[in-house]
Amino acid sequence: MHISGADLFLCASYIYNHYCDCKDQHYFLSGDKINDVLCLPVDKVNCITPVLACQDRVLRVLQGSNLLYEVELPGPPTVLALSNGNGGDSGEEIVYGTSDGKLGVTQITGTRAIPRWEIGNEKKRGGILCIDSFDILGDGVKELLVGRDDGMIEIYNFESADDPVLRHDYALSESISAIQGGCVGKDGYDEILAATYSGWLTGLTTEPVHREGGSGEELKLSQEMQNKISSLRNELEQLQIKVLQEREKYQQSSHSSTAVSSVPAFSVNDKFTLNKDDASYSLILEVQTAIDNVLVQSDVPLDLLDVDKNSAVVSFSSCDSEPNSNFLLATYRCQANTTRLELKVRSIEGQYGTLQAYVTPRIQPKTCQVLQYQIKPLSLHQRTHSIDQDRPMNTLMLKGQFSFAEIHSWVVFCLPEVPEKTPAGEYITFYFQNTFLGTQLESTYRKGEGYFKSDNISTISILKDVLSKEATKRKINLNISYDVNEESVRHTLKLIHPKLEYQQLLAKKVHLIDALRELQVHEGNVDFLLPKYRSILEEADQLLEEYKRQPAHLERLYGMITDLFIDKFKFKGTNVKTKVPLLLEVLDGCDQDGLIAFFDAA
Repeated sequence: MHISGADLFLCASYIYNHYCDCKDQHYFLSGDKINDVLCLPVDKVNCITPVLACQDRVLRVLQGSNLLYEVELPGPPTVLALSNGNGGDSGEEIVYGTSDGKLGVTQITGTRAIPRWEIGNEKKRGGILCIDSFDILGDGVKELLVGRDDGMIEIYNFESADDPVLRHDYALSESISAIQGGCVGKDGYDEILAATYSGWLTGLTTEPVHREGGSGEELKLSQEMQNKISSLRNELEQLQIKVLQEREKYQQSSHSSTAVSSVPAFSVNDKFTLNKDDASYSLILEVQTAIDNVLVQSDVPLDLLDVDKNSAVVSFSSCDSEPNSNFLLATYRCQANTTRLELKVRSIEGQYGTLQAYVTPRIQPKTCQVLQYQIKPLSLHQRTHSIDQDRPMNTLMLKGQFSFAEIHSWVVFCLPEVPEKTPAGEYITFYFQNTFLGTQLESTYRKGEGYFKSDNISTISILKDVLSKEATKRKINLNISYDVNEESVRHTLKLIHPKLEYQQLLAKKVHLIDALRELQVHEGNVDFLLPKYRSILEEADQLLEEYKRQPAHLERLYGMITDLFIDKFKFKGTNVKTKVPLLLEVLDGCDQDGLIAFFDAA
């Protein structure tokens, strides 16, 4: 919602409405989910210019009920705010924050958008949920206050005219749902007020708290603080006594024959998103009360990756994958007062199913909530604005008696980040990029026909299998044809090989660390070692850390190359599964040319 004078701008998931004096004025149907809405200040730009932040990584600028133009962003925007609180000097500058933690300013003019600045998310912090402008440092220039979903509060200062600099940050244990600057607690001292997901209000003040000695005024301040703290302590003690009394009352009443036990309701704030940087999925679970444990179960093979911020104790259970198709069973036992848990998983493309999280909070009586997340067949693909058309492409063509809505539902089933709602118009084109390999996919479809182009033959193979399976389920006859580009296999191998080489080298270095450390202890120094071995010892901790953070990375790359090999010949009608052991031997000590030669010779 956004209010500007007598104008009210309201958005549902896909629908935008503009009311003036409670009368309906304009209406717009967005192509993807709307996350936020804003209007440029009318007194500065002299016209009503609404801006919608949409999930498909664009800002949609409207004029009346029509789309004026779209602005492409580096991530899905979650929140919009006027730059400096008033849109800057021109009134046209908008600050946006994205769900993958990027921050930027763009100028919305009458005909196009001009990007002003953009800050990436190098520190791998959470997504941005709220933004405010306030002069907290007292230098006459408003700072940018940012609240993130991992509990980070950041203060950006504008030292030069344009580029902001991170001056202060503060970490809370819960996601920040709202942030605002103002004078709250004491005259003359500004504060930043933040509201967190479970209902805490936290203030960061500019008032100096620790003062030693000095005048009576300063001593009086600390006395005032002590009084405040002791009154809060008393209040807490009384509340704890009250809780104990109520609990006893509940326990006694539950033994009577007339008692009815009710399951306490609790809401879970969850987020399951693909990270572009390391091609993994982040699962963030946040509950309003402390979490006791979380059980994670999956019917598809998944790797659990390490998360630095995660203090929960994880234990794995062995799975019998045959009868119940269980590939992952892990329990996270949380420490006291943990309300937010972050997990990371990596999937294998082509293997699809459901990941389930069973969340049990520390409340009586014990209750559990199950959350489900779909792992899609092309799970490592992410929506993008455009692709490189010069790459060697393989094409898959579908024709049949299916409607636009049916083929759209199949694409939604196969790929992440596609809006559930069938797009308006005759046809639609979506572009995707594989976050693990950097290969691309273009999908264009309409009623009765679909075209899918990719420089990775395995992507086409997965689509062919899944789409024909979905069509068979609905008893629809599909006419499938494909055009395979031999050059694309070499191109994909060239994209994979540097990653393969890096991981093989990392694995070799890690295997040498123990032996080198033993030599070091035995000899007393390492001067006699070659420089490359000395550097392994110096970087041992970082190497081990990186290796631990990326389990099964090498196996994944081997798997992708094996799939590429099988898929290349599958389209020619040849089964080469018997040659896979030979391929694995070649992979162990092979350069790029040798690998390409093996593919060609087979």
